[in-house]
Amino acid sequence: MQLASKIKQLRVKCGYTQDELANKLGVSSQAVSKWENQVTTPDITLLPALSEAFGVTIDELFDLSLEQKLERIENKLDVIEELTPREFGDIELFLKDQLEESPKNQKIHYLLAYLYTHRMMSDAKKVSKYGREAIRLGPEKRENTQWMVSKAEAGACWDWDISNHSGIINFYKEVVENNPEIIEPYHHLIWNLIDDCRVEEATFYLNKLKDLYSKKKEPHPNDVIITEAYRAGIALARCDEKEADEIMNSLAKDYGNCDGYCFEMAQYYTKKGRYKEAVQLYEDAFARSARRPRYSDDLLGIIAICEIMGDVDKEIETYDRLLRLYKEEWNMSDDESTYLEALRKKNELLDRQRKSKE
Repeated sequence: MQLASKIKQLRVKCGYTQDELANKLGVSSQAVSKWENQVTTPDITLLPALSEAFGVTIDELFDLSLEQKLERIENKLDVIEELTPREFGDIELFLKDQLEESPKNQKIHYLLAYLYTHRMMSDAKKVSKYGREAIRLGPEKRENTQWMVSKAEAGACWDWDISNHSGIINFYKEVVENNPEIIEPYHHLIWNLIDDCRVEEATFYLNKLKDLYSKKKEPHPNDVIITEAYRAGIALARCDEKEADEIMNSLAKDYGNCDGYCFEMAQYYTKKGRYKEAVQLYEDAFARSARRPRYSDDLLGIIAICEIMGDVDKEIETYDRLLRLYKEEWNMSDDESTYLEALRKKNELLDRQRKSKE
């Protein structure tokens, strides 16, 4: 349905004459008539007033397909750092309504998860902000503040009954059993098994993953690199650092020039606290990547190490590179949440650096 027909349909549904709608919008009745007869279209600045007059969202003024509407929601979640309660409620209601009609639509399930994750992440920043200040003001208080901040920032937990990953492991075991030929779930299962030092199970599923890679018509060097990195991770989980080193070092002969090898070796070195070597490998991975746009993981790894090592100058310089990456390769605008977050952190560093010199 075209916008002209939609305006007329909604006007009639609301019981407005053309004069009454014109008065609500501050335009002439002739303007409304021209819209409905496709002579002209409403100025874009009138769309919020039109949607308010009809009690619909702006999206509902246009005849978008479900796929287009879902795409617009995803784009909005990508760009906006925090939704207003009304924005959140409108998206949630729309997605849940669609889910009732299409309960097997994967995209709707994904967007509902993304919507709640989006709110969770924006709320986590507030938990961190107020929780940290509460701890500063009363470090002796035996409250749940420390626990809340730790949850908000994915901090470590001493209690194994809380820190273990058995729930997500059992879930991915189920996914793998039901979809044994799909590669992606194996990665998430193996990561969590290694993190919990469940080495026998990790080895079992790693062998299954290697079998799947061996069946690929067009194998990629990263297939070997990642499975060997898992083997090294399993060796570290068994406290066999010598074997882990041998596994990773053996990759250098055939894959040392691959960005995937540099990245995995950097990851490996960070786990061992060898930060200087890790920084150089992250640099090599970023420089060698043929992908465009390049991922930001290498630069974010360098930033994290610089923070640990207290190298503020290098950290600021790397934030500059990250911001250029977002602009030049990812085409991010100045108001996108990911760009703004990186810019905020860089400015905080500059402010701290300035104060330390005063």
